[in-house]
Amino acid sequence: MSASETLIKRVWNDVRAVREQAPLIVNITNYVVTNNTANSLLALGASPAMNHVAEDLPGLVDLAGALVVNIGTLADDYVEGMHVAMAQANDMNMPVILDPVAAGVNALRTGISLEFLEKYHPVILRGNASEIMAVAGEDGCPKGVDTSMEVDEARGAAKALNKRYGCVVLVSGETDLVVDASREIRLAGGSAMMPRVTGLGCTCTALAGAFAAVQPDYFQAAVDTAAVMNIAGEKAAEVSPGPGSLQMHLHDALYLLDEDTIRARLKVAAL
Repeated sequence: MSASETLIKRVWNDVRAVREQAPLIVNITNYVVTNNTANSLLALGASPAMNHVAEDLPGLVDLAGALVVNIGTLADDYVEGMHVAMAQANDMNMPVILDPVAAGVNALRTGISLEFLEKYHPVILRGNASEIMAVAGEDGCPKGVDTSMEVDEARGAAKALNKRYGCVVLVSGETDLVVDASREIRLAGGSAMMPRVTGLGCTCTALAGAFAAVQPDYFQAAVDTAAVMNIAGEKAAEVSPGPGSLQMHLHDALYLLDEDTIRARLKVAAL
């Protein structure tokens, strides 16, 4: 079997595993994207729980397959919930996925991203190029939650973060980059409209939680995430005249995703 066919089979098998197992994915995420990310998880086949209340989280985390932490909202009660949930996830040996939203914009966001990496050992770090560079101590020149850097400019930062913290790093952009200690892959696809929809990067992070819940090779889980987001975004864009309908059709594309679509649309830019 060719490397391409093997990758297609792996992605499809993990999509099937999400649908068959319907893992509960606890998300502490920002209030801008909560509905969209929950619906994306449902469309893929996972079960979302969206909460940030420290007193309520232990019971949810106890039932979950993965924990997704998105620092887009850094109010005190959100941060308190993040600490409680990640500490419990570590005790349970449950995968934690971290999205360092707008790291580099200020010391607060960069500092808390580093604190979470050092203290709670997320298995996947997912961000845009500016965010990944900022967390690695480089100047990522962020534009709020957006990036001004190309994905390949963040490659060194991604490798450094993997070496320092042991996490798989998924850098999202026009072409996505996934790295761990010994593997690296770039995946293309998606649509130029995707950055015009609020929170599709956050959606990507949420889906990484679903795949990490069923795939213990977290490099493969991150590859699954990038592949599925690119394929669904590309397919949705073909029937969407603008970003408003793109969000709706993205959910449909996630729900309808099958092996033939993965085979026809998976684009590996480089291994």
